[in-house]
Amino acid sequence: MSRLSSREIRLASRPGGLPTAANFTLAWTDAEPLKDREVLVRNLFMSVDPYMRGRMNDRKSYVPPFELGKPLNGGAVGDVIESRAPEFKPGDVVTSNFGWREYFVASPKDLHRVSREIQPLSVYLGALGMTGMTAWAGLNLVEVKAGDVIFISGAAGAVGNVAGQLAKLRGCRVIGSAGSAEKVRFLQEECGFDSAFNYKSGPVLEQLNREAPDGIDVYFDNVGGESLEAALSALRLHGRIVACGAISIYNAEAPHPGPSNLANIIGKRLTMKGFIVSDWFGRRAEFEEEVGAYVKAGKVKNKETVMKGIDQAPAAFIGLFHGQNVGKMVVELA
Repeated sequence: MSRLSSREIRLASRPGGLPTAANFTLAWTDAEPLKDREVLVRNLFMSVDPYMRGRMNDRKSYVPPFELGKPLNGGAVGDVIESRAPEFKPGDVVTSNFGWREYFVASPKDLHRVSREIQPLSVYLGALGMTGMTAWAGLNLVEVKAGDVIFISGAAGAVGNVAGQLAKLRGCRVIGSAGSAEKVRFLQEECGFDSAFNYKSGPVLEQLNREAPDGIDVYFDNVGGESLEAALSALRLHGRIVACGAISIYNAEAPHPGPSNLANIIGKRLTMKGFIVSDWFGRRAEFEEEVGAYVKAGKVKNKETVMKGIDQAPAAFIGLFHGQNVGKMVVELA
């Protein structure tokens, strides 16, 4: 293998509050020659996700922080270019956690083969990727079932829209909140939500009470803050909360006050469960079989916002916190 030059995005400095372009740098690197049991992959698409913001801080979390001066990591789907491992051959399509770079060398254990039959291949970062699996796992976490009324915040995002579509397939009444009239239309017209509202148009609790006057059974939380407080008021007896994300506070530079009505958990006997999608990797095949069948049948749509070129990856990531994506934010590299 001749040595390949590849571009990658490195973390130049740790953000204070909302990240800026100055926190990232674009660098060239040379891919090392393959050794035995190694695979060379060219990334086709890479993912940017809100959870990555936490890894840019220099503090311990459920995943290690990104290192300064080193390339970031994240979901990616790519082509095998060369292989010295029997598990993979050139032309295979694989997913990995080696995003933010054009080429990389990895061992087989760090790659997951996927089918080229489902297009576009970026679906393996969205509905059939970690965000889709996050939606699926969250619904299973609190046993969402037919007849439940479920409210999903950040519903037009990568996780939220899939969670809503899967909840509809389970026979739920689905309500979503999003940040624009365009996103509200997307939820109702393309994702089949029963109702949706723009959280910027008025107090969340007022709008949620209008859409669910008899209350809700499940809250799928992608946002935290005001939306969580509203849900705590709207949840019925024995309601359940899926604590998936809290994008509204990811860039906070000081601790954010908790909901003023947290005591509702006691009186209403609520259940609130948090999770990390990697906890569910042992059921990945089950997820891919179930949701893959829905995608092939057109029962689950994979909506994405695509930016082209690895140099656009920082802007795509920053755009998540400005609500610039409808569905999954993806960067096309090839």
